[in-house]
Amino acid sequence: MITGQFGESYPPSIDGVGGVMINYCRELNRRGHQSYYIAPQDKKADAPEGVETLLYKSIRIPLFTYHFGFPAMQPDFLERLREIPFDIVHAHTPFMAGMLAKKISQEKQIPLIATFHSKYYDDALRTTHSKTLARKVVDRIVAFYNSCDEVWAVNERTGLVLREYGYRGPIVVMQNGVDIHEQQILGDISDLSLNPEKPLLLFVGQQDYKKGTRELIRAAGRLKEEGHDFHLLMVGDGLDRHALEWETAERGLEDRVTFTGRISDRSRLMAIYRRADLFVFPSTYDNAPLVVREAALQGTPSLVVEGSCAAEGIEQGVNGYLCDGSVTGIARNILAALPSVQTVGEKARLTIPITWELIGGHIEERYTNLIQKRSVDSAAEAELEAPSGTDYP
Repeated sequence: MITGQFGESYPPSIDGVGGVMINYCRELNRRGHQSYYIAPQDKKADAPEGVETLLYKSIRIPLFTYHFGFPAMQPDFLERLREIPFDIVHAHTPFMAGMLAKKISQEKQIPLIATFHSKYYDDALRTTHSKTLARKVVDRIVAFYNSCDEVWAVNERTGLVLREYGYRGPIVVMQNGVDIHEQQILGDISDLSLNPEKPLLLFVGQQDYKKGTRELIRAAGRLKEEGHDFHLLMVGDGLDRHALEWETAERGLEDRVTFTGRISDRSRLMAIYRRADLFVFPSTYDNAPLVVREAALQGTPSLVVEGSCAAEGIEQGVNGYLCDGSVTGIARNILAALPSVQTVGEKARLTIPITWELIGGHIEERYTNLIQKRSVDSAAEAELEAPSGTDYP
């Protein structure tokens, strides 16, 4: 089976969705199939290890995290893409890369799957500052999903978001996994000079207000004001990083909060997860964040916002912690969680991570069924269109 995974994030700046695409490719390759990672590239592009990558030229748009490319205007790239005998294509975005997947699907008469990963209305509203324009963007997105052979969501609550957007077709829940082999591969983090006597709080993700990062910094300020000792690591980069660093300085938190920037070394990141006492992720934007599962893989429980998509599968005080997402709520629940993080973290490790090996079996099965169904349907259509062999006067 030859598959194409289409997305908008490019190596080396891989986001959560890009990480999912890479793991799809690696797991399917491990099962004897051939998979391609297809996305826009930037000047620093570097293909992920063990993954065949097809990247088309793109440009960076100011105020946006991602690069935008126009593959339809790159004939050499399109020719290379058309030469590949894909059996199925999978769009992890409804935008340019998704439309490219749709084009290949139509030209080759092969199945198209699309996964709903993100809260696109929130992104559109933040960019346009117009509910009317954001709604129009969502309407076009729903039209894209309506054109696919099968639509997937990463969990039940994410599927409900797509329903709220107006999609009424069937939805298959296909969860994201974690690489269980990363659990024991720990890098060196001695340079971070972490004090073992201080509780270590951790955030990993885009340094973006939509992730609840501003509330987290302010909650850290509240904890300091109340005389509590701790260290907060902010791992990642993003549009609001400088503003967050400025607020950290304004609140006198430089000795309590460290911004590490993006950490691409997976073994180093796993060591940070392992060292942390509590993973604090107050995002209502994310649907099924891999970071929560990666933290759980290392026995570190998460504090997330109650009712958010990220909270699916988390039971208060059992395998994680819930809060209302406010500054007060985050600060209060951090303090309440710290005495039990070891016990709750162990339960998180046993209940939250799902291996890519297990997920890969479900992906392979769905792909195979769709390919076979398309083959049967095509054969039936050909039979109906064939001449009967009888001539009538």
